[in-house]
Amino acid sequence: MGGAKPALGAQRRIQAELARLGFGVCARTVARYMRRSYSGTPSPGWRQFLTPHSDEIWACDLFTVQTVWFQTLYVFFVIHHGTRELIHARVTAHPNSQWLAQQMLEACGISREPPRYHIHDRDNCFGASFNRLVASLKIKQIRTPVKAPRANAFAERWVRTIRNECLDHRLILGHHHLQRTVDEYAAYYNCWRPHRSLGQRAPCPYVRKLSRKSAKHLIAKPVLGRLHHVYQWAA
Repeated sequence: MGGAKPALGAQRRIQAELARLGFGVCARTVARYMRRSYSGTPSPGWRQFLTPHSDEIWACDLFTVQTVWFQTLYVFFVIHHGTRELIHARVTAHPNSQWLAQQMLEACGISREPPRYHIHDRDNCFGASFNRLVASLKIKQIRTPVKAPRANAFAERWVRTIRNECLDHRLILGHHHLQRTVDEYAAYYNCWRPHRSLGQRAPCPYVRKLSRKSAKHLIAKPVLGRLHHVYQWAA
């Protein structure tokens, strides 16, 4: 426990164990290097950090997709914490630091302001070239702990979403087919798919030109080969 004091005589017990191993030290020396109880203010938790900074945080990750020809492709994506908008998603067969740096540069674009914080895991792909680019953009990298996917929960949740709602129901033929599929799903995800965390709104909702009173028909437009539909009022 953080505030508990060392048990009485702990220094002398450690002194005795060290003496048995041939190290002659006094109990006072042992006490000097023992961990003292912390009496200060605890640092804020992970959730406490994410909530007030959500508009300044991007998260990214890589996940794999197998084609019908047993080729392994990688999808790199960037998602905004505050709005859940999928900012960027690209496919490659050979991810490396230079390629990821280029994708991060494209994600920032001309009209988009770079984030203050960027969360990603400790994959070796995030190497020197990627680090240099992020530093030049004045973005602070936050690497998640080892084997702690919940630290990058928004990115992990998006991977599960695109698999459950798209990739698990389609046979991917190759690189270009996967890129078209990801692009089409990303457009549906950003503009139409409702999110419970956003009050059943889409991250970037499509602005309807016709109201319910002025429209005559409700039409359904298929997405991803009728895997999903979007609904609109029409004249």
